[in-house]
Amino acid sequence: MALTASQRLINLLKLDRKDILQVLFYAIFAGLVSLSLPLGIQAIINLIQSGRVSVSWIVLVFIVIAGVALVGILSLMQLRITENLQQKIFIRASFEFGFRLPKIKFEALHNQYPPELANRFFDTLTIQKGASKLLIDFSSALLQIAFGIILLSLYHPFFIFFGVFLIILLYIIFKFSYNSGLSSSLKESKFKYKVVSWLQEMARNNFSFKKASNFDYALTKNDRLVSEYLIQRERHFSVIKRQFTQLIVFKIIITAGLLLIGGYLVLNQKMNIGQFVAAEIIILLVINSVEKIVIGLETLYDVLTAVEKIGQITDLEIEETTTKPADYCYTNIQLAAENLSYKFPDATDYVLEKINLTIEQSEKIYLEGNNGSGKTTLIRILSGLIKPNSGSFYINDDTYRKIDLEQYRSQISTIITGETPFEGTILENITFNNPLISQEDLKWAIESVKLGDFIKSLPKGLDTKIYPEGKQLSSSNAQKILLARSIINRPKILFYEDALDKMDNDAAQEVIDFITSNENKWTLIVSSKNDYWKQKCTRKITMSDGKIINDTKQ
Repeated sequence: MALTASQRLINLLKLDRKDILQVLFYAIFAGLVSLSLPLGIQAIINLIQSGRVSVSWIVLVFIVIAGVALVGILSLMQLRITENLQQKIFIRASFEFGFRLPKIKFEALHNQYPPELANRFFDTLTIQKGASKLLIDFSSALLQIAFGIILLSLYHPFFIFFGVFLIILLYIIFKFSYNSGLSSSLKESKFKYKVVSWLQEMARNNFSFKKASNFDYALTKNDRLVSEYLIQRERHFSVIKRQFTQLIVFKIIITAGLLLIGGYLVLNQKMNIGQFVAAEIIILLVINSVEKIVIGLETLYDVLTAVEKIGQITDLEIEETTTKPADYCYTNIQLAAENLSYKFPDATDYVLEKINLTIEQSEKIYLEGNNGSGKTTLIRILSGLIKPNSGSFYINDDTYRKIDLEQYRSQISTIITGETPFEGTILENITFNNPLISQEDLKWAIESVKLGDFIKSLPKGLDTKIYPEGKQLSSSNAQKILLARSIINRPKILFYEDALDKMDNDAAQEVIDFITSNENKWTLIVSSKNDYWKQKCTRKITMSDGKIINDTKQ
């Protein structure tokens, strides 16, 4: 069952329960000190009114000034705690995203664009600022209202009715605005992300939009998306405007009523002038607190929306991870599939249907077939990227042990279509800073994929920085970096999807000769348009409409 936005926020705040209790403690103390100030002012006015200027009057003045200073110090302490909270929220969110994004199941990312999902991280900034504001403003405002009503009730029973009326008003504003405010905020956020997503597409394909007609299309679509966003923003603002209108009406009624009734009580000597002034100060503090809460509802909607947007990422199902070390290791790996079938989420037709296959260690297998025949899907199932809907996939004839994905992946390497280098140095892209990789293995991998001459030509060599997606590299060198990465750990199995298709023929043939050499005992399963793979592989599997129609050894 999916959590509501408010439940998500509560769960988030529970993680920092101690800090939040400290903020509330300081808010209570500051509220009591703040409301003691009107009492001090009342006493000072009574002394002045009586015409007596004494040491008591001077002491009271100093007490009031000290109270003001103490409230300021308490507010500063609250600020320090909420700053710590903001930092914790950011750190936790970054590691939550960092942990989850690589481990989200393939099915959960179906029809999703991962970089766009990563943009949701920016909602963390909204949570940081909003949660801090809510904790300080809402806690101090609610406590000030509560203490103020209690203090006012001591002056005259009439103020008890004022407190009841105030509570009813706050309930009505919240009750009839919360759902519509949150709903409109979520819709506004949805269209905001659509604008961001389109701008991201324009940035990713900026060359395509340089042509005037294409540029016009890009701006026209941006205009439409922004217009949709503005419609949703106006709907959300109408909720905020309604709340603020209710607040204005409330302030007019309360101010007029309290001035008239307060004046009546003074004239009838049921309150002295000092009590009247103190009561008016308390009432102003209470009204300002109510205003702070009503205005703060927009911040509440923003925080709840941000929590919900991030929750849509954390709700995506991730792969199971093992915490125990594997009690076995692979030497040779035999893969087998029995009646293996797969269809994409929400699809009706199977892209793989009843695949039966056995792959022995060191086989070099070439997968061929037309587009849509199921080659890519089969590679991704065999490499553990996706799980079959039915049938069995097992290793070394072990049908009883659940496949340990982490252990299995430590023995294989995969290059999938569209994979590119990440932002970092060439060395980081090849080794991931793995300390177990020796200089001999690094040199062997680089030379084996014919990357050495390119690296030697660079002023910084292996320390050369690569931009995201390897933008400054030729497509051939980008693929060679991925190839070096794939073999550097000398894996048991290589899974390749179009891994060399951007290289020129001569370079590709040299690499293929190395990959398929008998000296390398790894198993190879490759799908490619380069027919030279077919010549060098020892086994050819032909697929059509999700089925194996031919399986021959060469």
